[in-house]
Amino acid sequence: MKLYSFWRSLASFRVRIALNLKGIAYEQVAVDVDRQQQRDETYAALNPQMALPALVLDDGTVLTQSLAILDYLDEACTGAALLPGDAKGRARVRALAAMIACDAHPLTTPRVQRYLTEVLHVDAPARTAWLRHWATEMLVAVEAQLAGHAATGRFCHGDAPTTADICLAGHVVFALNQGIDLAATPTVQRVFEAGMALPAFAAAHPLAQPDAPQALRRKPVVT
Repeated sequence: MKLYSFWRSLASFRVRIALNLKGIAYEQVAVDVDRQQQRDETYAALNPQMALPALVLDDGTVLTQSLAILDYLDEACTGAALLPGDAKGRARVRALAAMIACDAHPLTTPRVQRYLTEVLHVDAPARTAWLRHWATEMLVAVEAQLAGHAATGRFCHGDAPTTADICLAGHVVFALNQGIDLAATPTVQRVFEAGMALPAFAAAHPLAQPDAPQALRRKPVVT
């Protein structure tokens, strides 16, 4: 498999975690969003939406949209299950994942940030306030869903990581990069730390990627 990704892309982060959890070897191809390489003709031919990631299977099939890719990997590949075995559990995990990937993440993507600054001429402090607002709102919402819920265990749902934990990892990394304190969301913090203690999560961290800036790059830390 070949994964077209960008080190800072949260959607790419999700797919890297899932591939690692499944134990699937893959080739990573960097697409620099800061240089808008996703708009290059070659990549646009793979994914006309010109968004990341894109996963190219061994038979040439191109998969896009991180949640759809996670579903494919869970249905078609062996390894750790990304969804619970029961229908109600799957619905809860999918809801948690959708809250983050479909409600919060679209408001903070590079193309949205670029529109805020280049078209609406929002200044840097206002842009930061925008990002922090939406990141914090979702942290609080997820905390309310997790705290005290009978199905919440070591992870978002039970004691094994699921698609919900994969999505949460990226959102928390983004929030931390925005300087947001997790003290007000202790369950989120605990679950996030449980995930990042796993090699599959740690190795997928944005700063552990080969295309991350050298000054920021670090080895995966597993506790």
